[in-house]
Formats: sequence, C-alpha cells, structure tokens
Amino acid sequence: MSPLAPPAPRGFSRRTLLAASAAGLTVLAVGCTSAPPEDRERVTGRQADELLAQVGVQETLVAAYTAAGAADPGLAGEVAELAAQAQEQLERLRAAAPGASPTATSPGSPPAPGEARSWLRAQVAAAATSHAAACVGQSGARAALLGSITAGLRGQDGQLA
Repeated sequence: MSPLAPPAPRGFSRRTLLAASAAGLTVLAVGCTSAPPEDRERVTGRQADELLAQVGVQETLVAAYTAAGAADPGLAGEVAELAAQAQEQLERLRAAAPGASPTATSPGSPPAPGEARSWLRAQVAAAATSHAAACVGQSGARAALLGSITAGLRGQDGQLA
C-alpha cells in the first residue's frame, strides 16, 4: 500500500500569512509615528527656566570635581573619568536648554585634602537630587535627559563611596 499524501493546508497559505503580517506591521508603524511638529508638546517658560537652572547645578558639579582634584591630587586621577562624564552631561544639558551658555560657578568653599572625597560625594548627591526633582516638571526628551543624568550621578555617588 502506498502512503497517503499529506492533507492540503487549510486556512491561509504561507504567502497570505506573510502578506497579512507585513500589512499589519505597516499599520502598526503608521500608528506609532510621532505627531507633526506643530502638534508636539511645546516647552513652557517654566520648563525652560527649570532646565536652565539644572545647567547651573551641573556647572557647579563640574567645578566641584575640579576643586576636589585641586585639594587632593590623588583623588583627581582617580575621578578623572567621572569628571569627564559630568562634563559630558553638562554639554548635553546645555544643548537641551534654550539660551544656556557657560557661566563661572563655584561649588562653595574648597574641601580640606582629607575630606575631598566625602565633600565631592555630597556635591554629586546634591546634583542628582536636584536633577531628579526637576525631572518631574519636564516632559519628553528633557525629562529623559534629566532622568538619565540623575541615574548616572547616583552611580558616581556609589563609586565615590
């Protein structure tokens, strides 16, 4: 006896299924695109001011890394990468903040050589807390940027511990 031929496929063929999947993905992609520029959320004056204030917070932190390094040269070499990260975060904030320009900031009185690490850690924690609080008042990419910087600074705080 000869084996029976497999039954013919029922329902959709493979091509039909692939075509339907492609059409579904197209509909999904169209539904997930961003709104036209005029429909996107605009930055309010309050949001712009808050973001500009966070630029100042980050400038103070970058100055704190410099002050801590001057107080304790051994610490300066140890935290050079963290200082570079803080500087990069500052540059991103400046790019996101309308009208932000570099200003001279001072983190306060420089630390004593033996206290530079704990002083710097307090500066990092304060900046992270400030960015986290400001994040709540922002939306979209600005909120994401502040959240990302906050997370990065919390990591730096941990490395300084």
